[in-house]
Amino acid sequence: KGVFAAVGLHPIHLEERKVDAWEIRGKEGFETKGEEFDYAKYKELAKSEKVVAIGEIGLDYYYKPKTKRKLELFKQEQKEVLLSQLKLSKELNLPVIFHCRFALDELIEILMRTVLQPLRGVIHCFTGDWEQAQKYLEMGFYLGFNGIIFKLNLDEIIQKIPLDKILIETDCPYLSPPPYQNERNEPLYVKYIAQKIAKIKNLSFEKIAEISTENAKKLFNLK
Repeated sequence: KGVFAAVGLHPIHLEERKVDAWEIRGKEGFETKGEEFDYAKYKELAKSEKVVAIGEIGLDYYYKPKTKRKLELFKQEQKEVLLSQLKLSKELNLPVIFHCRFALDELIEILMRTVLQPLRGVIHCFTGDWEQAQKYLEMGFYLGFNGIIFKLNLDEIIQKIPLDKILIETDCPYLSPPPYQNERNEPLYVKYIAQKIAKIKNLSFEKIAEISTENAKKLFNLK
């Protein structure tokens, strides 16, 4: 009760990758094979009444191939899988949780060019500038903030963004806020994100907690 899920193929899982040991609580790390997006299988999972979104999906150009040809194929595969999952979100009428790293402008271009009807969603772990933020807001998306706000200066974005477009997240097990930077992140630490946002916007912690909770309920259609 009170726990829900999102279903999606994360862009970095399209490639073979090394799972860091600390991700799995100090056990020995391991390699994973690249995954494939099976529309029917993901649709079957996403039809569960406990699934409230498609995500995290998107673009991630942080770890990228060195050659031009491999880079083109790398980006093309991510874009194709993204578009397939956007199609799934429309078919099931579910909002989207976007993961976007080093590709904010490309995601904006894709959404403006290919999304022909309103799409609900959140740009998880937003790290862009105000101009980029405005474009996402104009398309109706929420912006999600987590422990990254203690590493990057996003104060201007947080000051300007309307309250009804803010979501708060942990990104557990990553991006732990002070005083836990060197430890595994936990959902409980979301309160530190709310506290900093409240300070930046000169509002009470309770107000930020209340509004961000209502925003999440609205986006994910939670009662």
